[in-house]
Amino acid sequence: MAPLLSSLSYLLLPFAWLYGALVRLRNLLYDWEVFAVYRAPIPVLCVGNLSVGGTGKTPQVEYLARLLQPRRIAILSRGYKRATKGFVLANAQATAATLGDEPFQYTQNLPEVVVAVCEKRAEGIQRLLQLYPDLDLILLDDAFQHRPVKASFYLLLTDFNRLFTQDHLLPMGRLREPRSGAHRAHAVVITKCPNTISQEEQLALVAQVQKYTTAGTPVFFSRIVYAPAVPLGPEAALGKKLVLVTGIANARPLVKHLQESGHTILQHFEWADHAEVTPDRVGEVIGFYQQLQDPEVSILMTQKDAVKWQQPELEPLWQQAPVFYMPVGNAFAPQEPSFDDVIRQEVARWGSDINS
Repeated sequence: MAPLLSSLSYLLLPFAWLYGALVRLRNLLYDWEVFAVYRAPIPVLCVGNLSVGGTGKTPQVEYLARLLQPRRIAILSRGYKRATKGFVLANAQATAATLGDEPFQYTQNLPEVVVAVCEKRAEGIQRLLQLYPDLDLILLDDAFQHRPVKASFYLLLTDFNRLFTQDHLLPMGRLREPRSGAHRAHAVVITKCPNTISQEEQLALVAQVQKYTTAGTPVFFSRIVYAPAVPLGPEAALGKKLVLVTGIANARPLVKHLQESGHTILQHFEWADHAEVTPDRVGEVIGFYQQLQDPEVSILMTQKDAVKWQQPELEPLWQQAPVFYMPVGNAFAPQEPSFDDVIRQEVARWGSDINS
C-alpha cells in the first residue's frame, strides 16, 4: 500500500511539484552533458536509492566488497556528518568523527579494502587512483543522485516497507528525485523483505518496479541478517534484558528481531539517524543501566552507533559496563540468475567499454 498522506502532505504538494521540476531539469542537464560528467578509467559501481533514510546501503556495500574480492577494491563515500572536509583517506588514526559513521565501520569490517571520503566524488576517485594505481574497482556509497560522476553500474535499493514506487517527492514524501530516476539503474534490490516472500508477491513487486526501469532490469530481494552480538569490552554473553541504543533511520526491524529472539527491552534510547554521541548521552545511558542494578542486563546498539562510542574521550565512560553491538548483514532470496551471478558476470565483462 502507498503511504497514507495527511492534510499537511497535500498542502506541500505544490512544493513537491516545484522540487520535482528542478530535479528533472538538473538530471536532463547531466544527461545531455551540459554539466561536466567524469568517467573513471576503472569500473565504478554505485550503490544508492531514490529516497532519504535507510534502505540498507551499508550492508549492501559490504556484501559487494566481499563478493568481489580478491580484486583490489576501494570504497568512496561522502562521509555524512563527519568533522572533516575534502578528501580524507582512512588510516590507523581515523575515527568516526574524521570519516563518518559508515565509512569508519567499513574500515573495521573490511581491513583489506581502501576506504576514503570526499564530497566531490570525481576528485575523490582521482585522488584514490593517484594513491593506488593498482585499484581494480571503486564502490561509490550513496551516490545515485551524484550525477557529476558517471558510474559503470548503478545498483538501486528500495525498502520493502516503503517502495519508491509508492512514495512521493520531498517535502510531501521521502523521494530525493522522481520515480523515473530508476531508469538509470542496472539492477534493483528490494531490501528488508520478510524472511518468507511468496513467488506471487515477488512477481507483483517486480512488475511495480519495472514500470520505472529500463526493460529487462533485474530485480532482487534481500532480507536483514543479524549476526551474534559482539562485546565492545571483555568477552561476555549478551543478557536477555537489554538497554537498546539506536541512532539509525528505522530501528523497528531490530526491535522486532530482539523481541522474537526472547529479549526484553527495558529501555530504548532512540536517537535520530546519524545522531552525535556526546558524553552527556553516554552518561544518560550508563546512568540508567547502573540504576537497574541487575547483572542480567546488557547495553546493546548497532555497529553504526558503536563506532562512535569507541571515540577515546568516550571509552572511559562505558568500559565498566556490558556494552555490545549487533552486526547487520543481508541475504538474497533464491532466484536465477542470482544476484551474485549477475554482479560477477557484469564485472567480468568490464573492460575498455566500462562506461559505454
